[in-house]
Amino acid sequence: MVVGVCTVTLVLHDSRSLKDKRQVLKSVIEKVRGRFNVSVAETGSNDLWQRAEIGIAAVGNDGAFVNSVLDHVLNFIEGLHLAEVTDSGIELLNF
Repeated sequence: MVVGVCTVTLVLHDSRSLKDKRQVLKSVIEKVRGRFNVSVAETGSNDLWQRAEIGIAAVGNDGAFVNSVLDHVLNFIEGLHLAEVTDSGIELLNF
């Protein structure tokens, strides 16, 4: 079993409050969940209104497949143009 974990740091330039941030994050998270079979959650920078960190997890039998899914998720998030991706990382864990 291979577990892929991806962390993404986003900058929300148009956000003026935590309410604006939550609205954008909710949209990103719902779109990713609806398009890909992955788990997504906000994992950091909870009190900062122009920065967000989300975590994405995928599980599969093949490491190349899991890595490919997470790459597609990253490209999808960047393509939404709702927030700027400033940092991302993928880690694969074999069990």
